[in-house]
Amino acid sequence: MSFFKNLLASMLGFFIAFFLLFLIVMFVAISAQSETEPHIREGSVLNISLTGLIPERPAEDPFSELFMGKPDASALSTLSENFNKAASDHRIDGIWLEINMLSTPWATLEEIHKAILDFKENSGKFVYASTDDMGFNEQGYYIATAADSIFSPPETMFLLDGFFIQTVFFKNMLDKVGVEPQVLESGAYKTAFESFTHSEYSMENAEQLQAIIDLTADEFLNAVSKKTGLSVAELNDIMNEAPRLTANFAFEAGLLDELIYRSETKDRVDQRVRSLGRSDVHHVKSSRYEKVTRRSAGIERANGNEKIAIIHLDGVIMPQSLGPRQATITAENFRSHIKEIREDENIKAIVLRINSPGGSASTSDVIWKMVREISQELPVIASMGPVAASGGYYISAAADTIIASANTITGSIGVISTRFNVQELMNDKLGITFDEVKTHNHANWMNPVGSLSEIEERAFKSFGDEFYEVFLNRVALGRNMGVEEVHLVAQGRVWTGYDALEHNLVDMLGGLDLALHTAAEKAGLAEYHIETFPKPKSVIELLTGSAQIQAMNLFNLDYPGKQAFEATQGLLMLNGKPHVLALLPFEISVN
Repeated sequence: MSFFKNLLASMLGFFIAFFLLFLIVMFVAISAQSETEPHIREGSVLNISLTGLIPERPAEDPFSELFMGKPDASALSTLSENFNKAASDHRIDGIWLEINMLSTPWATLEEIHKAILDFKENSGKFVYASTDDMGFNEQGYYIATAADSIFSPPETMFLLDGFFIQTVFFKNMLDKVGVEPQVLESGAYKTAFESFTHSEYSMENAEQLQAIIDLTADEFLNAVSKKTGLSVAELNDIMNEAPRLTANFAFEAGLLDELIYRSETKDRVDQRVRSLGRSDVHHVKSSRYEKVTRRSAGIERANGNEKIAIIHLDGVIMPQSLGPRQATITAENFRSHIKEIREDENIKAIVLRINSPGGSASTSDVIWKMVREISQELPVIASMGPVAASGGYYISAAADTIIASANTITGSIGVISTRFNVQELMNDKLGITFDEVKTHNHANWMNPVGSLSEIEERAFKSFGDEFYEVFLNRVALGRNMGVEEVHLVAQGRVWTGYDALEHNLVDMLGGLDLALHTAAEKAGLAEYHIETFPKPKSVIELLTGSAQIQAMNLFNLDYPGKQAFEATQGLLMLNGKPHVLALLPFEISVN
C-alpha cells in the first residue's frame, strides 16, 4: 500500500515540477519577446555572421533561443531588413561580414549578394568581409565578392574547385530487397523518381542538371572576376589546377586582399570608422540590430493603412500536414490565409513567396484555383525562392506576374504516377503470403502486393497523362501561350530562372524586393505596410510546437537522401494510396 502512495506522490511531484518549469519558460519567452529596443551609438559597425544554411525566414523556436542562445546568423528576410535599415541609419558607418562555410541555395545567395551591392550603392558605406578558422567555400566567397575588401587568416581553408550535383540512387538496393518501383512519367524530363528506377542519371536528367551548374559557375565566375580583375579564363585555369586548400594560394592568386587574423581584421574595420572622424567604434551584432525599429534607423513609417500581403509557401505540397518536423503547403492553410486577406480591406495586393519542389497534383490544382480566384480581386505576384518547380510552378502560373532569381530552380512542368510493388519482398524475402477474394476484375489493382496488368498500367498512365494536359492548359492560360508552345518547354524539364525567362515561363529576374515593388505598382500604392502569412504564433503555440520538434529531434538521425526518402514516403503512403505527383527531382543542391 505504501508503494502506491509513494508512486502517486512521485507522479504528483513530477507533474507539479513540470508545470512550474513550463510557467518559468513561458515567462522568460514573453520577457524575451517584449525586450526593449537596443540603443545604437554613433560610430557603430553592423557585424553579420553568415555560416551554414541561411533560411528564408527566422525559425520560431523559443526553446533553442532560451537554452542555447539566439544565434548571430540571420535568415534572408531579417538580413534584407537589416541592410535596408543600416543604409539609412546615420549611426551605422559600415558592415563587417564574418563568413564561414555556407551550405545555402544559390538563389538565396544571389539575393544576399545583390542586397550587399544595393547597400553600398544606396548608402556609400563600406562593407568588409572576412573568415576565421572555418574558411571560405565557393558559396561564402561569392558573398564576400560583394564587399570592398576580403580578409582571411593564412592557414584557413579556401575551397575553389568547381561545382557538382550528386544524387543518391536506390535501384540496386530495391532490387536486392525485392521492391519494384512502378513509375509512369508524363514528360521525358520528369525524373523525380529516377533515384528509385535508375542507378545513374538518364541522358535527359544529366542535361538539365548540367545546365543548372553551368549557370551557377557563370554567376560565380563573373562575380569573382568583377571583384578581382581576373578574367573568367584565368579563373577557370586556377580552378582546373590541382586543388590547394589554404588561403595562402588564394592570396597569391589575387583572390584575397590581405592575410590577417580576426583581431587584425577588427583593427582594419575600426581604422576605417575612425577615418570618418569617429572617436569611438562600437560593434553591433545582427541579432541585436534586428530589434531596432525602422523609424529609429531613419526610415519613416508609411502613411496610410494600405498593405501588401506576403504569403510564404514553403515545403512539399500535400493534402494534409505531415507534422511539425516537415514544412508542408496545404490547401486548408492557404484557404485560411486567403480568408483573412479578404476580410482585411486594407490589403491591396498579394505576393506569393514560393519555395517548393511541388508534391500532390490534386492539392496543387486546388491551390491554383484559389490563386486564380483571388487574382480577379487583387494583384497577385509570384516571387520564386530557391526552388519553385512542378507543383510550385503550377501554383505560380495563376499569378499575374512571376519573378524568379537567376538561380531559382523552376519549371519541371510534368507529372509522374507512382506505386511500389512489394510482392517479391513479402513472398520471397520475408515469407509473407496473401490471399484474397474480390467482387470485380480490378478491385485490388491499387494493392502494392502485385504487378499491374497491361490494362491497369494503361489506366494508371492515362491518369497521369490527363493531368499533364491539365497542367499544360493551366500554364498556357496563365502565360498567354499555346498548349503546344508550353509542351515544347515542359515535359518535366527543369530550368533555371535565367533560362525560364528566355522561355516565357517567368516575367522578370529579381528577389522579394522586386516582387513587392511590382505588387505596389500594380495596386497603385506609393506607400504600404507589409502583412506576413502565416502570422507569428502565440507564445503558447510556439512553446508547444517547439517541444514537439525538440522531442522528435532526439530520435531524428541524418543520412544521405533522407529528405527525399521522407517526403516520398509521405506522398506515397498518405491515406494508403498511390498518388499522381507534380514533383521536382529531390534535393538539387549545387556544391
